[in-house]
Amino acid sequence: MLRLRSPQFLVAIVLAAGVAAAGATAARAAFPTGAPVDGIRCDAMEGAVLHIHQHLAIFDHGKPVTVPEDVGRPLAAQCFYWIHTHTPDGIIHVESPNFRTFTLGNFFDIWGVPLKRNDVAGVRPGAGEHVTVWVDGHREDGDPRAIDLTNHLDVTLEVGPPYSKPPPFTAWNGN
Repeated sequence: MLRLRSPQFLVAIVLAAGVAAAGATAARAAFPTGAPVDGIRCDAMEGAVLHIHQHLAIFDHGKPVTVPEDVGRPLAAQCFYWIHTHTPDGIIHVESPNFRTFTLGNFFDIWGVPLKRNDVAGVRPGAGEHVTVWVDGHREDGDPRAIDLTNHLDVTLEVGPPYSKPPPFTAWNGN
């Protein structure tokens, strides 16, 4: 049983909850609300002309960072961006009403988080560290934002050591 020792303790808890809620609201404000992002619309239904999938894994000093479910599916707008996720397993869905090239940078823009050489979804390398980019098991030195999203592309972003070649992603399960 929790015992509150003083009214000041209760006030501190209420203030901390309010600050946390305000921070969560501010973080959500950066997420798309249905307006086009990079020329990518948020439509009432998923597109059916181009339908491909990719896998994205992010590691913060060896620890996995979850790519959340429902990226590109803003609840307030009740729509689907042509690039989105359904589940928190790192599988990206490209379901577009037309053929065009999409990039990893487009996905991060829709997600509303940074993708830079020194910042991957808010995870930053420390002094003397770096971000290593792996595409289909091969190390890439170019701009990760420019990676084209092709069918069954497997991308791993490692922030800080260890910088080891990731195992290939094989759990496509019909995707």
